[in-house]
Amino acid sequence: MIEVGQPAPDLALPADNGETLRLSDLRGRVVVLYFYPKDQTSGCTKEAQAFRDLHQEFADAGAVIVGVSPDSVASHQRFAAKQALPFRLLADEDRALAEAFGVWQLKKLYGREYMGIVRSTFLIGSSGEVAGVWPKVRVAGHAEEVLEAVRGLA
Repeated sequence: MIEVGQPAPDLALPADNGETLRLSDLRGRVVVLYFYPKDQTSGCTKEAQAFRDLHQEFADAGAVIVGVSPDSVASHQRFAAKQALPFRLLADEDRALAEAFGVWQLKKLYGREYMGIVRSTFLIGSSGEVAGVWPKVRVAGHAEEVLEAVRGLA
């Protein structure tokens, strides 16, 4: 997994708004990049809602929020519309960005093993270096914790 102090990987991915986004497009701004397993699932919806509800506070602190999952652009469009998400969702269908950040990992659930996204968040400073890492995120209180870290960068 990418660690604090390392440069954030920079791959181009399609976004829910139909554009292509690279993290380098956001250079000069603080970026909250959160990886989540799947649109329209309980935990992922709660996480997206938490970031949505604090979106203005993140913006006031100078941060941009970007969500990433292996879902398609069309799935992201439905999810963003249903949840009124004011930030971009990137479609990492080939998992290239997830693999670059080290969040595509072996998971275990009810005795079954499979590869998937480990819910993780990265705080990327304005220079493009990783300033914070939250691996294996628990949703409750997470957005607030990340917001405090963003404010600490100012």
